[in-house]
Amino acid sequence: MPTLEERIAKLEAESQIRQLIARYCFTIDDRDIDAIRVLFAPDAVLKSADGVMNATGIDAIMTQYDGRFDVLGPGHHFMHDVQIDFVGDGSQEATGRVIGHAELWRNGKMMVTAIRYDDKYRNTDAGWKFAERTIGFLYYVPIEEYPGILSTPLRNHAYPEPMPADFPERLPTWIAYEKSRGRG
Repeated sequence: MPTLEERIAKLEAESQIRQLIARYCFTIDDRDIDAIRVLFAPDAVLKSADGVMNATGIDAIMTQYDGRFDVLGPGHHFMHDVQIDFVGDGSQEATGRVIGHAELWRNGKMMVTAIRYDDKYRNTDAGWKFAERTIGFLYYVPIEEYPGILSTPLRNHAYPEPMPADFPERLPTWIAYEKSRGRG
């Protein structure tokens, strides 16, 4: 049975990780470049499930963000549910999944997106940081294409040609379920 101190330490760590996730939304939307930099561990990885984004180290991550910001206007990120699982005693590492959505101006269009982040967090001398962050999209579409978007697997319209969504159709659990129902 964990001690009271260990239980409090884990609650404090969870709170700090939730604050990190919230700061990410605010700093991205505000284009607070200095604040974005401090969210990541020095050797952090930031990538997308579709492989378009893939950067290691803070300088590479910031260069990647510069490219993203070049095509993005104002945006508003909302994080909804956060799942945090501590590794080992929970004092140094954790993994997490975060779901949310964003409203964005991209390439001259109003767009909406449903997002899932798969995260790894590390406790550093400067507090909890992202060690790895992978972004995936259920959909990413111009607002006028939102109605009915879940009727097609080609739900990522962030690029010139629609691409398949990152989830759920690619998830092993989804594939197994569909197979069990004779649909896969």
